[in-house]
Amino acid sequence: MAKGFVTAEEVAKKAGVSRSAVSRTFTPGGSVSKAVRRRVLKAAQELGYRVNRLAQGLNNDRSNLIGVVGANLSSPFISKQLDFLSIGLLRRGLQCLLLNAADARKDIAPLIERLFEFRAQAIIVLSGEPPASIIDECIANGVRLILINQHLDRTDTNMVLSDDSYGANLAAMRLLAARCGKVAVVSSGSQTPAQLRRVNAFTERMTMEGIQVIPWCGGPTSYDSGYQAGRELLADRSIDGAFCVTDLLALGFMDAARLEMGRRVPEDISIVGFDDIPQAGWKSYQLTTVAQSFDALTEKVLTALDSDEPETRLQVVPVSMVERITAR
Repeated sequence: MAKGFVTAEEVAKKAGVSRSAVSRTFTPGGSVSKAVRRRVLKAAQELGYRVNRLAQGLNNDRSNLIGVVGANLSSPFISKQLDFLSIGLLRRGLQCLLLNAADARKDIAPLIERLFEFRAQAIIVLSGEPPASIIDECIANGVRLILINQHLDRTDTNMVLSDDSYGANLAAMRLLAARCGKVAVVSSGSQTPAQLRRVNAFTERMTMEGIQVIPWCGGPTSYDSGYQAGRELLADRSIDGAFCVTDLLALGFMDAARLEMGRRVPEDISIVGFDDIPQAGWKSYQLTTVAQSFDALTEKVLTALDSDEPETRLQVVPVSMVERITAR
């Protein structure tokens, strides 16, 4: 049978010191003499000892775990966001405990309750809206809650939002510059708050400019949904512009336009996306899109983690237009 992890008691026995001396050696700022520290570290190295950080955190009634809850984790935007966020947490000596909310049926409360059991010091919600009772429980237990792209009417929750309305206006101005006369706006059936903000702001701006907007909504936020939107919308040959509220939808829409509907991009139809995922810059796409800064998003989440302010701190992630070749 495989042997278990080396214990602190075994290190103490080999080093000839007390169990508490081992604990103090591996506790930042712990009081221990240089001689004892050398003996403990030598014994730990020879035995292959590793500190049990989970137990260490629980002894202090708070772990160094940051719970991250999200669905659609295979999405290029979410995976890139997790990449940046997990690195940022590790650099702060924190651990990322990821829970997949894909099967939560829009109720993420049980997942957040599970994170309480791990004594997570903070919870970051990438998608889904926690009920008020869970937010109250986070506050009562001193657990910082950070919501990404969720705007709640509360004064005790941290929120980080992309500047969706401004980004949608950038997309509208770009299609106006391309002299589009009839445009589509493509979103998924998930109808997240971020997608709704983008659709509404874009539609309002184009309508103000006297441009007809044809909405399409359906399916998950995926390449296939974008492809289906392209097949259905582009049967109307008068549509000469499209704003897809995520890049993944835009890539599917573009392929449907070029490969199935006989439309040239951008000569026949101009397409603008949103997010600037890595695939948007691939040579086969070169998508013109509205970019969110992953660095800025991560920094604002980490700033919310570091803050001691009890009140809500609403932080907005700036966006910018990335010009490539899919708009005239």
